[in-house]
Amino acid sequence: MLYHLLYPLHTTFSAFNVFRYITFRTIYASLTAFLICFILGPWVIRRLKRLQVGQYIQEDGPEAHQAKAGTPTMGGILILFSILMATLLWTDLTNGYVWIALIIVCGYGLLGFADDYLMLVKKRNKGLTARAKFSGQIVLAAVAGVLLYISPDFDTRVTIPFFKEMSPDLGWGYILFAILVIVGSSNAVNLTDGLDGLAIGPVIIAAVTYMIFAYVSGHAKMADYLQINYVAGSGELTIFCGAIAGAGLGFLWFNTYPAQIFMGDVGSLSLGGALGTVAVITKQEILLVIVGGLFVIEALSVIFQVSFFKMTNGGRIFKMAPLHHHFELKGWAEPKIIVRFWIIAIALALVSMSTLKLR
Repeated sequence: MLYHLLYPLHTTFSAFNVFRYITFRTIYASLTAFLICFILGPWVIRRLKRLQVGQYIQEDGPEAHQAKAGTPTMGGILILFSILMATLLWTDLTNGYVWIALIIVCGYGLLGFADDYLMLVKKRNKGLTARAKFSGQIVLAAVAGVLLYISPDFDTRVTIPFFKEMSPDLGWGYILFAILVIVGSSNAVNLTDGLDGLAIGPVIIAAVTYMIFAYVSGHAKMADYLQINYVAGSGELTIFCGAIAGAGLGFLWFNTYPAQIFMGDVGSLSLGGALGTVAVITKQEILLVIVGGLFVIEALSVIFQVSFFKMTNGGRIFKMAPLHHHFELKGWAEPKIIVRFWIIAIALALVSMSTLKLR
């Protein structure tokens, strides 16, 4: 919005020429999202407390978590509002990729909101059924996949990290691949959201990483120099990623241990979906396995635990899944688990950045 209002004035006032630069708008989108979260955070926390939207703690979870019962949740509403406002203010709104990303963020946010609302406000034990939630995720991801597939300049080849010569073209099958990436990313972040600040920290790290990939993939000369896919227009997603990072930092101010607020499914589902969508658009889909490696590990720990439990009629690989609960039951202090998992996320982000040159 500001881009459309102020950039045209650069012919009269040269100072407004800065609005043409993605880097400038990314910085201020990040700051805008951060300030919205930071300023509105206390009001949202008070409002959620007044509405008695408190975290429900399962009886079979770690005993230490019982102290978290009643902590306001559904704070993802604050994150989404901050991302939405910052993106609308600072991006070029004629860019189709921005709207695809916003469709996923808002759509997955509504799914998460419905799940949280039914469980926490209406006191329905399980919220949305697993089938309803999963079906909604697939439909929304399919919409994004189809919109990308019919885009005249979009490439349906898949980029394989470290192997520049390997780029299989999936054709219409790319729609199914996009669904897998977006839905998988959404659920992986959702499973990671179990400790104070555990999920939002790696989300910020992944957003900053994809902010860099979005910028270089949308810059023809840089993409050619680095031998990565050039995706015309994807540079605007740099601003979107900056908004995610800024909103994440603002939310972390209140979500850090001991948390004053939790994001709930409305936050985790939408943030995971956003990362998956950016990965697909920037043609760094498989790289998400490395960038979001921590989310992948957490998701796999659940898959392996459930599979092993069924195969062995009650056997367990971990003391509890997802993996962070395993370390809790081993006696690790919650802040130690959180910071060490953040360190792993940073290391994986650095490995992913190395793929820009290791090709």
